[in-house]
Amino acid sequence: MGYYLCSMLFFLFLGTKNEQIPMIQGNSTSQDTTVKIFTYLALGDSYTIGESVPEEDRFPNQAARLLATDSIHLAPPRIIAKTGWTTDELEAAIGEANVTDTFSIVSLLIGVNNQYRGRSLHEYKTEFTRLLKQAIHFAGNHPDRVVVLSIPDWSAVPFAEGRDRQLISTEIDAFNAVNKNISKKFKVHYINITADSRKAARDASLVAGDGLHYSAKGMAVWAGKLAGVMRTILQ
Repeated sequence: MGYYLCSMLFFLFLGTKNEQIPMIQGNSTSQDTTVKIFTYLALGDSYTIGESVPEEDRFPNQAARLLATDSIHLAPPRIIAKTGWTTDELEAAIGEANVTDTFSIVSLLIGVNNQYRGRSLHEYKTEFTRLLKQAIHFAGNHPDRVVVLSIPDWSAVPFAEGRDRQLISTEIDAFNAVNKNISKKFKVHYINITADSRKAARDASLVAGDGLHYSAKGMAVWAGKLAGVMRTILQ
C-alpha cells in the first residue's frame, strides 16, 4: 500500500488461526513498529484489470483499500489479466509470467470472452478447472484462500444494443453454472456479482465511459463483497 514503505521484505507465517498464510513484513514509516502485510494475486480479464477505469479503481485495489480501514493491510495486488482474454489465454499468460510466489489470497474471474466468442461450455469447464487448480496452488494449496467471482452479464450494458440480450444473459448463466459447480467441488469461496452487474440496465452510473465495462462505482460493489470474504480469511 502507498502509505507503507518496507525497509526489509521477507515471507513469514502467522501463528494460531492464520498459521498457513504467507505475508511480507516491514517497518511503518510513521512509527517504529512492525506491520504485517498480506499478499494478493488477482487472475482474470478486462473486469479484473479494470478496463476504462483508473488503476486505483480496479476492484482488487478497491478491496485492498476497504481492508485497510480494518487494519488489514495488503501489498499492492499483483494482477495477471488483460482485456479480451479467454480461459486458455489467461492460462498461457500465467505460464509466461513464471509466478513462483505463494499468496495470502488469490481471486479468479474469467469466462466472459469465452461466451462472447462462442466457445463451448465443455471447453470452458476443462480450462476453468485447470485455472482453478493453478489458483489453489498459488494460494499454497489452500482452497479456503481462493475466491472465484461469477461472470458479469454484459447484456445489461449499452454495448449490447441491437444484440439478443436475453440469449447473452442465458449463456452467461450457463457459464456461471459451470464455474460455480467447479468452485463448489474444489471448496473455494464463490461470490455472485452477476446480479449486481445486471443493475446497469437501470443505472447508467454503473457503466464505464466505453459503454461496455463497469465503472468504479459498479466495481465498488464487487470490491465490497470480495473484501468481506477476505476479512473472514485473514482476520
